[in-house]
Amino acid sequence: MNLLPGKRKRQDLSTLSASMTNEERVVYNIIRGKKEMGIWQGEIKRETNIPDSILKKSIKLLISKTLIKEVVNIQNKSKKVLMAMDFEPSKEITGGEWYTEGRLDTQLIDALSDVCLKLISRKKVATRDGILEWTKTLGSEVFPGGVSPGQVEQILKVLVMENKLQEVNSTGFGDFSSIPAGEICFRLAKKVGTNVKVGVMASIPCGVCPRLKFCTPNGIISPTTCQYYQKWLDF
Repeated sequence: MNLLPGKRKRQDLSTLSASMTNEERVVYNIIRGKKEMGIWQGEIKRETNIPDSILKKSIKLLISKTLIKEVVNIQNKSKKVLMAMDFEPSKEITGGEWYTEGRLDTQLIDALSDVCLKLISRKKVATRDGILEWTKTLGSEVFPGGVSPGQVEQILKVLVMENKLQEVNSTGFGDFSSIPAGEICFRLAKKVGTNVKVGVMASIPCGVCPRLKFCTPNGIISPTTCQYYQKWLDF
């Protein structure tokens, strides 16, 4: 029976609690209770009525003891969220895989878009999983942190929305011979030879936008700053 790790953890928490002042303990318990969502300092103030000077000192000490951390919230970068070290921030806080320390990683987006287009141009057709496997062969120089299936899929959807790629089903023949029939794959969009246009509502970019949940009228991501939404309006 492997009970030592659990016992050691409880002893450590007990020791840490004993070393805290009453105010530190109250602040820590509130922050830890918010889990992956964290909490703003002002909210702690409203919940506890601890004087500002003592609250700030308690937070500073908890950070120095590596019990809590400050996390940038993409919805309001001027207010850092306080979170227990036990938790990783939720996507609502960080913006998800495309954000690093609250900033949109445009270099990653551009690099992955370029890789998708180059591979499909070379092979004529490719699946999401095929592209994902190819990114792994490029090494850490191109993608230091690697990329996830979700990231590849989101980039492919954006490239389809930009009319750079087409999403099609494999026929199992010709260019599709290496891909099982019926499987979703992607090829370069045809630039000429057709004037067919989809309905206006069917082409609205919001339906495939990977950042839709973070889009608000006055937020960092909003319809007024979205280039794809503006193009749709112009259409």
